[in-house]
Amino acid sequence: MSTGSIINDLQTRGMRLVDPRAGVESRRGGAGPTDHKAVTIGDMTVMIPVHTAPAFDSPYIVEAPDAQGRARVLKDGEFFADVSFPARPRFYDLSTADGVPYGHIAQLHSRDVLATTVLQTCIRYESRKKTCKFCAIGQSLAAGRTIAHKSPEQLAEVAKAAVELDGVKHMVMTTGTPPGKDRGAGVLADSAEAIRAAVDLPLQGQCEPPEDDAWLRRMRDAGIDSLGMHLEVVTPELREAIMPGKAQVPLSKYFDSFAAAVEVFGRAQVSTYILAGLGDTEEAILEMCEKLVALGVYPFVVPFVPVSGTPMESHPAPSSDFMARVLGPLAQMIVDAGLRSEEIKAGCGRCGACSALSAFEKFRVPAGERVTA
Repeated sequence: MSTGSIINDLQTRGMRLVDPRAGVESRRGGAGPTDHKAVTIGDMTVMIPVHTAPAFDSPYIVEAPDAQGRARVLKDGEFFADVSFPARPRFYDLSTADGVPYGHIAQLHSRDVLATTVLQTCIRYESRKKTCKFCAIGQSLAAGRTIAHKSPEQLAEVAKAAVELDGVKHMVMTTGTPPGKDRGAGVLADSAEAIRAAVDLPLQGQCEPPEDDAWLRRMRDAGIDSLGMHLEVVTPELREAIMPGKAQVPLSKYFDSFAAAVEVFGRAQVSTYILAGLGDTEEAILEMCEKLVALGVYPFVVPFVPVSGTPMESHPAPSSDFMARVLGPLAQMIVDAGLRSEEIKAGCGRCGACSALSAFEKFRVPAGERVTA
């Protein structure tokens, strides 16, 4: 079984932790990836669901780790794979001068990626009629595990420590959508300026498409290297049903902004997040991805993970077969277009921990280099 297939199956079915020590650094609630645990398989560190309904019924059980964090995964009682768990980051032991734990400001994702939700509130989440039904952005705030607004100074302090203490290689900054036409671009730009003044760290910003494309250049000039504008769902009718607030920004606006952003950030430095398993067919996802790739946008397709406490907590995760039928052709599409994840300077696509997509890419050869009989 290939590494990509192993990752794909674990990410869709989740795994059970028999030893609570293995789950100490797993995340619950908040912006994604959440209800996950970072696990290293081979040379890849990925996020595997451990606190979800599918994970509780998963055939995969992780034995107690040894002193080095290594453990065996069993499937139906038989050996399946060797894994290891990244060590607890050292920057988690620090706090700001005013007493805010660094872990409340930013989190380690995978093994070398720093991630933060700059604004832990959202105009969509605060309305039952507008909220994205899969979103848990407010859960970690309600539980006291984060703060509502991370200041530029706080983010710069934590980013510098994460680089120096834990070897962080790039950083993801997402945000809930605030009131206003910039849709979060302003707070991302302010944050980026402070971080880049403190430490040389590649940054990805993530927000809804700002109404004025001038914000794209403003974010780039502030030090953001790559930009994510996330579709999540691709079929218009499903977007309106699942994301009634966010669907008010039409797909046509997304595509106008994608094209403008590629002009500013470059090919492969603009990406979008697509949640497979919410009802979009594999044909619809691949058709959308073909349009995105043609623009130079990297479509990061990940399996939907039902998060407890959300309206979609009982919605099933996609099957591993469904994901394979999407990720295989998509990986070839990406490689043929020269948009491999390794070309991305920072962000979710570069990290790749929430999907097996980058593992599928590794075994694809560009069309011009393939040998035909």
